[in-house]
Amino acid sequence: MTFFRWAGAALLCVAALSGHAQDNFPNKTIRIVIPYAAGGGVDAAARLVAQSLGDAMGQSVIVEAKPGGNTVIGASTVARAAPDGYTLLLTGGSTMTLLPLTQAKLAFDPLKDFAPIGLVSRLPFFLTVSSTQPYKTVKELFADPKMKDGSLAYASNGVGSMAHVGTEMLVQSAGAKMIHVPYNGFTPAIADLVTGRAIMVMADLAPLSGQIKSGGLRPLAVASLKRSPFLPDVPTLAEAGYPGTEYEVWLALYAPAGTPAGVLKRLSGELEKALAVPATREAFAKLGHESDFVGPEGIRQRIQAEQKAFAPAVRAAGLAAPTN
Repeated sequence: MTFFRWAGAALLCVAALSGHAQDNFPNKTIRIVIPYAAGGGVDAAARLVAQSLGDAMGQSVIVEAKPGGNTVIGASTVARAAPDGYTLLLTGGSTMTLLPLTQAKLAFDPLKDFAPIGLVSRLPFFLTVSSTQPYKTVKELFADPKMKDGSLAYASNGVGSMAHVGTEMLVQSAGAKMIHVPYNGFTPAIADLVTGRAIMVMADLAPLSGQIKSGGLRPLAVASLKRSPFLPDVPTLAEAGYPGTEYEVWLALYAPAGTPAGVLKRLSGELEKALAVPATREAFAKLGHESDFVGPEGIRQRIQAEQKAFAPAVRAAGLAAPTN
């Protein structure tokens, strides 16, 4: 009986310490890992989140870039981290949506190994052509006879990226046949779009805005479900005549699975409040992001819905993970 009394007391002590740790959270530096290279759009967004959360919680929040493996390296680092709320992941929806569809032995399960905290922002992607091209609408673009013989190319920022799969979904819907030319990022892809090597690209405003403002590029449609406030005169793909091909590119914050509920609630609540501050929303807008908080359950539902929506395009593009 003495042993059981001792064991019970020990368990109560552990529970008390755990509760005390949650009450005192955070009491040390929080690290936000991004699975992309430093200096890009996600890095800039992560630093806005870090500053906002740090100010709200009175604790230092730093950003650490861990690129590589099509975001697998950084995401795996967080999946294996201690579930205490001090190591977080900020990544695009493609990490959680596309990787499970394209990689047979993924090092993590998006729905089992992570606890969503909240959606941070959405990046509207625009279907864009060079202004030297005659196309004024998406219908005119796909009416080009060369769209049937596979002689025209579209550019993307990499194989298996959201831009790649999203464009494939549109191309398949239009009944077209095109060559996919993947680049190491959008900058070289857009350079070849301007010169005419590629006929079109789908990208966010960060790499496009300069060329759009100067008149070098012409946006034909936005891939989002509704028009973007950044370019309100540009129709959606559904309005352009291609319903069912819409998609959103988004960033969300995650903790490792098993992180205490109290810690997750604190992080989620502080993130929601931070994103509602006008100055924060304006800062995201300067990056071409629409700041739009969505809670944990909404993120889970989004992942499941997008995996279902993208699966046919992934298979048709020959990107699907082998089933055996």
